[in-house]
Amino acid sequence: MSRFFIDRPIFAWVIAIVIMLAGALSILTLSISQYPQIAPTTVRITATYSGADAATVENSVTKVIEQGMTGIDNLDYMTSTSTSTGQASISLTFTNKADADVAQMQVQNKLQLVTAQLPTTVQTTGITVSKSTSNFLMVIGFVSTDGKLSSNDIADYINSTLNDTLKRVSGVGDTQLFGSGYAMRIWVDPDKLAKYQLMIGDVTTAIEAQNSQVSAGQLGALPQRKGQQLNATVTAKSRLQTPEQFNNIILKSLSDGSLVRLNDVATVELGAESYTSSSIYNGHPSAGLAIMLASGANAIDTAEAVQSTINNLKETLPPNVEVVYPYDTTPFVKLSIEDVVKTLFEAIVLVFIVMFVFLQSLRATLIPTLAVPVVLLGTFGILSAFGYSINTLTMFGMVLAIGLLVDDAIVVVENVERVMEEEGLSPREATLKSMSEITGALIGIATVLSAVFIPMAFFSGSVGVIYRQFSVTIVSAMVLSVIVALILTPALCATILRKPEHGSKQRGLFGWFNHNFERGTRGYQRSVGGIIKRTPLFILIFVLITAAVGYLFNRLPSSFLPDEDQGILITSVQLPAGAADDRTEKVLRQVTDYYLNNEKDYVDGVMGVAGFGFGGQGQNVGLAFIKLKDFALRTTPQSKAQAIAGRAMGAFSKIKDGSVFALSPPAIPGFGNNSGFDFFIKDINGAGHASLIAARNQLLGAAAKSTKLSGTRPNGQEDTPQYSVNIDAEKASALNITLSDIDTTLSTAWGGTYVNDFIDRGRVKKVYVQGNEGSRMQPEDLDRWYIRNSGGDMVPFSAFSSGEWTYGSPRLERYNGSSAVEIQGAAAPGVSSGDAMNEIDQIMATLPPASAMNGPACRPRKSSPAIRQASSMPSRSSSSSWRSPLSTKAGRSPCRHAVGADRHLRCAVGRDHLRPVERRLLQGRPADDHRTGGQERHPDRRVRHRAAEQRQEPDRRDAGGIEAASAADPDDLARLHPRRHAAGDRQWCGLGQPELDRHRRHGRHDLGDRARRLLHPAALRLRPPHLQGQGAGDGGRETRSGKLREISAFRLLQSSFS
Repeated sequence: MSRFFIDRPIFAWVIAIVIMLAGALSILTLSISQYPQIAPTTVRITATYSGADAATVENSVTKVIEQGMTGIDNLDYMTSTSTSTGQASISLTFTNKADADVAQMQVQNKLQLVTAQLPTTVQTTGITVSKSTSNFLMVIGFVSTDGKLSSNDIADYINSTLNDTLKRVSGVGDTQLFGSGYAMRIWVDPDKLAKYQLMIGDVTTAIEAQNSQVSAGQLGALPQRKGQQLNATVTAKSRLQTPEQFNNIILKSLSDGSLVRLNDVATVELGAESYTSSSIYNGHPSAGLAIMLASGANAIDTAEAVQSTINNLKETLPPNVEVVYPYDTTPFVKLSIEDVVKTLFEAIVLVFIVMFVFLQSLRATLIPTLAVPVVLLGTFGILSAFGYSINTLTMFGMVLAIGLLVDDAIVVVENVERVMEEEGLSPREATLKSMSEITGALIGIATVLSAVFIPMAFFSGSVGVIYRQFSVTIVSAMVLSVIVALILTPALCATILRKPEHGSKQRGLFGWFNHNFERGTRGYQRSVGGIIKRTPLFILIFVLITAAVGYLFNRLPSSFLPDEDQGILITSVQLPAGAADDRTEKVLRQVTDYYLNNEKDYVDGVMGVAGFGFGGQGQNVGLAFIKLKDFALRTTPQSKAQAIAGRAMGAFSKIKDGSVFALSPPAIPGFGNNSGFDFFIKDINGAGHASLIAARNQLLGAAAKSTKLSGTRPNGQEDTPQYSVNIDAEKASALNITLSDIDTTLSTAWGGTYVNDFIDRGRVKKVYVQGNEGSRMQPEDLDRWYIRNSGGDMVPFSAFSSGEWTYGSPRLERYNGSSAVEIQGAAAPGVSSGDAMNEIDQIMATLPPASAMNGPACRPRKSSPAIRQASSMPSRSSSSSWRSPLSTKAGRSPCRHAVGADRHLRCAVGRDHLRPVERRLLQGRPADDHRTGGQERHPDRRVRHRAAEQRQEPDRRDAGGIEAASAADPDDLARLHPRRHAAGDRQWCGLGQPELDRHRRHGRHDLGDRARRLLHPAALRLRPPHLQGQGAGDGGRETRSGKLREISAFRLLQSSFS
């Protein structure tokens, strides 16, 4: 094949240019991200049951939807939360094989089957299904710099003008508004209602009747009588638009002919649709909009599209409203990619310098250098064909491949120079002869090196996603490197290289380098001779080193990915159960003041959100987004995000009114909202909420005493006081009161009811009816509400009801259809996340058997033995032996052992459990409970060591020897059995002996070619002394090309083992 391109160099150039153009065009279309899409596809279902407590939402909404989510393809696990604000959220997480669009469609179809079983209020409000991740891509803040606009004013502008527009941006999965848009709020006075003998249900009925859209038809509509001349549309009343129009709604006509209107019993105003959250930015009124990334979308492209949309709409912003980005994950992603690209160019420059120093010819150096852009750009084209992205893993693969991809070209160039110098051939003839000698070696080397990385492409789970793109990148570069070495490099050698002048001697820097290099080579040869004479000693040293490496490896802390400074922080605030919103805002102001005053050199801005937390919504929770200054302004260790968070944790520990935690965002987008670990404690026996909370508190108490854990906490809210109203149905029936009127009055007066819609500045908004502030502050206020019986008398609630104080959870969680509580935490300073997870695992073992640990990490991640066997196939083909690859290297996989289904109760779960060496999960546990053979085996053993009683005396070194092997074990990946003369047929060659063929015992080359033989790059041997100084025609001078041949071969051999 090479002869064809040597004779047609332009054809070779055309192929190279086409590869480069394809790669260059692919770069323009490849998406950019920090990591590939590691987080699995997630589909979220959200519903609202206004006025309902958490238990009611769980029983009426959450459980109904969960029970309908069966028979969905590739569903991995399901989590859900029900809150006392009436919110139900069900998240369905799928395996990496799932298609996001198909998953969403299947979820919607299943949801349609159970919608009729949901409460009417839930159906009226609507149920949303979105395929978005749960973490925030960015948070956009809109700040009133002069304070003239309130948070509700800004939030209504966002909701009316920007929210829908941003949701239509490609890549945006969903949004979260910190604040609320306007709604028509009707605040009813119970005393005035009783005065006119009205119930709050009468108000909602009147609004439904008088705030409706009527379709009146047409004049002269078909069919029409003969001769009809007129056809016109008839319009009647439409939806109301202003508070004044709502004030005139008629509730009742009195006996004297006067009318009772809505403004006689209620106050009507434009207010917030929800009062659950409010925000400030650096002390100014603001509203925030969080952007959540769609599953599988590109973070960089989505963020840029969102910012572009915001910039286009800036002219429509109200006066003195500024746009800020207090939380943005994309600058760190861009910086990471830029750093890797910089490293890539640095590697290219270093490779060029090393090649020039060793080859000592600009022409010879230029040829391997030209292979670099061809291979790299071609690799981008392959990444595009596979649907991958430009991320830190693929770029790191290219950095690693830089040193490998030039080796093939170096071997070609060096061998061509050797042939020209030793045989005096022209460049073209030398290239033809050289390629006939090394083509097979080049292909074999590429195959063996690819075999090291190909098995990574078949890993499953999140670990597989990480290594797959890394593997494909390196293998693609290696394959393209061989193609270039067989097509382009020979053509360049035949046209660019020049025939060397015999007898020339390098002087200057190259002469000094050659002299010292030759001296170092001779010293190395002497050292090798000394090692050979003391073989037992150095074998012992090697064994000790290997044992030390194994020991240190087992002690090395493990982690999924490191916690890096991303330029942003999150601070979580949680006050005691029952704390009101004012107390939460006070703590948030303390948090803001600390960052803006104590960390002012490193903090750019702080947005505090009261009433919202990752553990749920409520008056006693809050969240703060901290934007740090640019990385260039934070270069010292104390300016790093982790150091700032550590100091903040020390300061926040002095806040007595609540628990405040400073957190870093997760290392991988989509794995939660902050760094560290999380898992679920699951009630597997249905012991009840009290038992589950007791198990949780037991775990938290043990974790607080551990020196390996930090900030272990529940990702939820403590049980809060609840006032339980008990309706006596018998008394109500005796008083001629219907239970439906009681339910309507109670839910509307205290919880608020969505009635219908109205038109506000061209947009449809909601109408809510609720009791005014003074009628729902204390338990005694319940007696101010009356129910009209069938006789027209007004009966107070105290006549048929009673109340008592109880405790209940404002946020109930479930995992795979069972009650659960979520726990979050992090490793203590100086402790790896892997050790922290092992500590959690040990604590969990002490909990009652009715409690279990579970989560996404407990899905078994196994690598197939076929993958491990496939990795050795190229080695077999290279050595022409079915056994030698297995006898020298047993296939190993970091995913060899996964936690089985019967061990899921004690599996440490969360984002940091996904460690590259999964056997750490089994540390400290019996080994036989996950083996099928029944014997106890160390999880890292692959081939059993030979038994001591089977050990044979070694044969002479030059005759080989057969070593005994033990019987096969059921878990062995490679089985070794004695075979007579397997190694004895190969004669070992010492420094003073010519090389012999492995089987036929004759010289590898003829006698005339023995002095200029080409060493196989994958089987490097030292140059025998009797051949040194015996070049073919150079008068005893050792050729530079011969030395470089050994150097190049050693580099290739070293690369194959690295």
